[in-house]
Amino acid sequence: MNIIDGKKVSSFLKEKISIEVNQRKNEGKKIPHLAAILVGNDGGSETYVAAKVKACAEVGFDSTLIRLPESISEKELLLKINELNNNAEIDGFIVQLPLPKHISEQKVIESILPEKDVDGFHPTNVGRMALNLPTYLPATPFGIVKLLEEYKIETSGKHCVVIGRSHIVGSPISILLARASYPGNCTVTLCHSKTKDLKEFTTKADIIISAIGKPHFITADMIKQGAVVIDVGITRVSSTETKSGFKLAGDVKYDEVAPKCSFITPVPGGVGPMTIASLLQNTLLAAKESIYKKNSKVICA
Repeated sequence: MNIIDGKKVSSFLKEKISIEVNQRKNEGKKIPHLAAILVGNDGGSETYVAAKVKACAEVGFDSTLIRLPESISEKELLLKINELNNNAEIDGFIVQLPLPKHISEQKVIESILPEKDVDGFHPTNVGRMALNLPTYLPATPFGIVKLLEEYKIETSGKHCVVIGRSHIVGSPISILLARASYPGNCTVTLCHSKTKDLKEFTTKADIIISAIGKPHFITADMIKQGAVVIDVGITRVSSTETKSGFKLAGDVKYDEVAPKCSFITPVPGGVGPMTIASLLQNTLLAAKESIYKKNSKVICA
């Protein structure tokens, strides 16, 4: 059993990004600038955004954090997004999800210019990904692909079962692993809440990617010997073992599943760190592609 170390791989990727940023600085080129809009005071969102700002500093990016009250109207938020769309200093930006219920997430996503959509959520970028055209890939699926690549995990001809069909993880990773490239060329089965007899699919899978947010849902009897398991789920659960009173748990019951795996990601320390590294990579690409605004081409992530 091999543990896929997302912290190690993300540190390696951030080091490469940092070297390129320093080179750009020495050559007098623009330093990448990532902005984030945070609406309200959601604890999880605060943590995620703080980690992204910290990561920007680590690699030498400029960063801007825009805090807005939870009571902000949808119209006001869209106006702020329009400001960033037209700010030449900002190479890419994100609007941290989830948003308050009175704001349409889809409307917000569609209001971000595709060339600044470093989260890879805009319909234009999703469509280009589906057509295997150059685009910014959604950060978490991008991170998963990088992990498979770094650990040289064979994917061609393998049966991959993806659990969860969200637009953020499940659907895009199913597309990426089915494409004619490496990592890819998998036969992909996309399972979800309406799938009957899930175990029937997972026990035949060479690769399982779980992104459903149900702690310890995947148990040892649901996987075959030698499977590769990528655990995207991350949920706060109560714990008497920590000062905070909670700990992070993945979708996979790690202690019992890991011995059966050829490769497995832990939680925390697996996919999570890769999401931020991938966001930084997309932002660097956005900064490099200054001609994008002239010829409407998107950089290949």
